[in-house]
Amino acid sequence: MIRYLLGRVAFGALILLTLSMFVFFLFFVAPGDPARMVAGDKATETQLIQIRTNLGLDRPIHEQYLSFLGKAVTGDLGFSYRNQQPVAKLIFNRLPATLSLVVGGVLVWLAVGIPIGIMSARHPGAVRDRLGQGFILIGLSFPTFVLGMMSLYLFYFLPRQSGFMLFPAGGFKPFLPNPAIWAWHLILPWTTLALTTAAVYARLTRGQMLEVMGEDYIRTARAKGLSERKVVWKHGMRATLTPLATQLGADIALLLGGAIVIEQVYGLQGVGALAVQAVANQDRPIIIGVVLLGGLFIVVANIIVDIAYVLLDPRVR
Repeated sequence: MIRYLLGRVAFGALILLTLSMFVFFLFFVAPGDPARMVAGDKATETQLIQIRTNLGLDRPIHEQYLSFLGKAVTGDLGFSYRNQQPVAKLIFNRLPATLSLVVGGVLVWLAVGIPIGIMSARHPGAVRDRLGQGFILIGLSFPTFVLGMMSLYLFYFLPRQSGFMLFPAGGFKPFLPNPAIWAWHLILPWTTLALTTAAVYARLTRGQMLEVMGEDYIRTARAKGLSERKVVWKHGMRATLTPLATQLGADIALLLGGAIVIEQVYGLQGVGALAVQAVANQDRPIIIGVVLLGGLFIVVANIIVDIAYVLLDPRVR
C-alpha cells in the first residue's frame, strides 16, 4: 500500500511540474515582452527595466524556469505590480471566503444528495423514486447563477421591501469573533451551491445503488436474515462510496481553485473573484498564482481520493 501511495504522490508531483512548465512558457517565453505583460501598459521604462531585472529575463531560459520553480515551491508566487502586493498574500487573504463556501456547500450537498439517491434506489419506480428523479431533473436544469439570483430576489429583496431582513445580500464575514454572523452571510451561497451539485450526487448515488443492490453478495446478505437497513448501509453503501469519493475529490478541488459564479453573485471576495479581477485587469502574476494553486488543489484531492480507495476497497489493498 505504501508503494502504491508513493507512486501516486510521485505522479502528482510530475503533474505539477508539467503544469509549472506550461504556465512558465505560456507567460514568459511566448511572443511579447514579459515585463510589459506583468506591469501593464502604463508602466514606465524605468519600471520595466527593474521588472526585467527582478524576473531575471536577461538570463538563459532554463535558469529563469528553475528560479521560477524554486520560488513557487517556497510559496513565492510573484508580485502583483497592479496591486503592489505579493501574489501569495493576495490569494491567502481571499482563501477564507472560498474555504468557507466550499466546506459548507459540500456538507449541505452530501446531506441532501446522498439520502435522496438512496431513497430513489430503494424504491425504483415508486412515488419516492419519481420525487427523487424530479429533484435531480430540476437541480440539473437550473444554472447556478439563476438559482443565485432567484434566492436573492426571494429571500433578500422581497423581505426587505416588506420591512425586515431575512438574509443579507452577500459579502463575507470572518468566522471569528462571531460564527453566527459568518454562517448567516453564507446560508444562501451554501444553498445555491449545494442544490445543483446535490442533484449530481443524487443521480450518481441512485445509479450506483441500483447496480450494487442487484449483486450476488447483496442477495446473500438478505438470505442471512440481515435487516434491509444493514444491507443498504453496511454492504450496498460501502461499494457506492468509491465513485462518490472520485466525484467529491474532483468537485472540491475545482471549487477551491475558485467558485467563480457563486462568489460573483453573492459578492464573496474569494479566490474566484480574485481570478476574475486579474483576468479583467490582465494581471498576469495573479493569474499564474491562481492556476498553480488550482493545480495543487486538484493533485492533493486526487491523492486523498486514492487513500480513500485503499480504505474503502479491499481489492486495492
